[in-house]
Amino acid sequence: MANRETQTITGQHPLPVGPCTVVIFGASGDLTRRKLVPALYNLARQHLLPDSFAIVGVATSELGTDAFRERLGREARDHVRGELDAATWSWLLSRVTYLPGNFRDADTYRRLLTVLDQVDAERGTGGNFVFYLATPPTFFGEIVQRLDGAGLAGEEAGRFRRIVVEKPFGTDLDSARVLNRQLCDSVNEGQIYRIDHYLGKETVQNILVFRFANGIFEPIWNRRYVDHVQITVAEELGVEERGTYYEGAGALRDMFPNHLFQLLALTAMEPPISFAAQSVRDEKAKVLHAIKPITSEEVLSWTVRGQYGEAGTREGRVAAYRAESKIAADSATETYAAVKLLIDSWRWAGVPFYLRSGKRLARRQTEIAIQFKCAPSVLFRETAVSRLECNVMVIRVQPEEGIAVSFGAKVPGPSLQIGSVNMDFSYEDYFGATPSTGYETLLYDCMNGDATLFQRADTVEAGWRVVMPILDVWRAIPPRSFPNYASGSQGPAEADQLLARDGRAWRPLR
Repeated sequence: MANRETQTITGQHPLPVGPCTVVIFGASGDLTRRKLVPALYNLARQHLLPDSFAIVGVATSELGTDAFRERLGREARDHVRGELDAATWSWLLSRVTYLPGNFRDADTYRRLLTVLDQVDAERGTGGNFVFYLATPPTFFGEIVQRLDGAGLAGEEAGRFRRIVVEKPFGTDLDSARVLNRQLCDSVNEGQIYRIDHYLGKETVQNILVFRFANGIFEPIWNRRYVDHVQITVAEELGVEERGTYYEGAGALRDMFPNHLFQLLALTAMEPPISFAAQSVRDEKAKVLHAIKPITSEEVLSWTVRGQYGEAGTREGRVAAYRAESKIAADSATETYAAVKLLIDSWRWAGVPFYLRSGKRLARRQTEIAIQFKCAPSVLFRETAVSRLECNVMVIRVQPEEGIAVSFGAKVPGPSLQIGSVNMDFSYEDYFGATPSTGYETLLYDCMNGDATLFQRADTVEAGWRVVMPILDVWRAIPPRSFPNYASGSQGPAEADQLLARDGRAWRPLR
């Protein structure tokens, strides 16, 4: 375990953002009270928001500002981790204004312009606006078009106007292209911040530092030393109240073009020439463009889909996916997906990347596992050692953030026996626990105009190009064995077979 007393921290402490107003469309929704407002509170408590800061909530609920503040005080504070600082919470709520309105009504945007002028005069926010679209995706394009029509999207006289777009960004390649065109008809690509909250995780951001700030790792981060890579995003929960959305999406659409491919890109990218946003995003885009296209025949052997069934637990029976609320009784929607990918690049030629994600699995676990090639065992051929374990480096994203490296060591005793031991670094043990929703860094970067951790249009479309052949084949050939894994299990047996055919195995969820 790392020793906190020996830590050395280099670099400057972050400075507060400049004057601005955050406008949240969909302000009465779950995302606002669970993530966005608590994240802004955490930033305020770290003194990273200026006095010239304000929040304007826009939603269809007929509320006044006082009632909306009272609702946030009652609901959002429940999602603030750690002891609530009353002074900071009061400071934040005092800067909240609420505007009821229909997102498709031009009058809403005329009234919003008036409200923003008032807030700007009262708080001195400098006419700088961040528009956060915490709405269903069907509103994304129209909201931006309406903002442009009301004169709220244009940047002039040094004032910024930024658009934050939540996932899902399209439902396939064609819809993603249409949405990109809609947005870019009203604003510049540089104003669009396509957010993926996974990139707000400290360990995800640390991948770049881990690789490029340490001379001992980057030289072995390639096909010569790496046998394969596993990227896992596993969830214990089922679809809960998201049945309607999930029926139209499924695990592949929901998780791969965004979360998993972002983790893949950071793991596989070449060193950028600098940490400037454009340089980092250029290298991430190259990775996604270099993924070998999957043929229809390869879809049948390189991909697996699954759907959870019921299972018994100590607490009782867990319902199957088809028995969940708002789910069709004969649903063919996958709740689990596993894919084998190859990257056609000098660094990664011949190294398979195995990606999996699923619901109702044995454990909530997100990690990137780099398995290195085993050392030659010729030295140990006349000893009691029957085989050597391969070294594995695991980057844990959630629930515990950290990095572990396994290696072999001699077991004490007169005979030669090798045991596998871990060097394990935990963020909480070393740097202490910092209250976080995963959105703090992303909101801070957006307000500062740093787009490094946000997706560009080309990376979004590149991700959809990879999954489209899979979606096409799965659509043409309905699943025959759903449900094919029990709730609380490791996933479908077919996923184990996917790696077994290559002489490999998934890391267990535990």
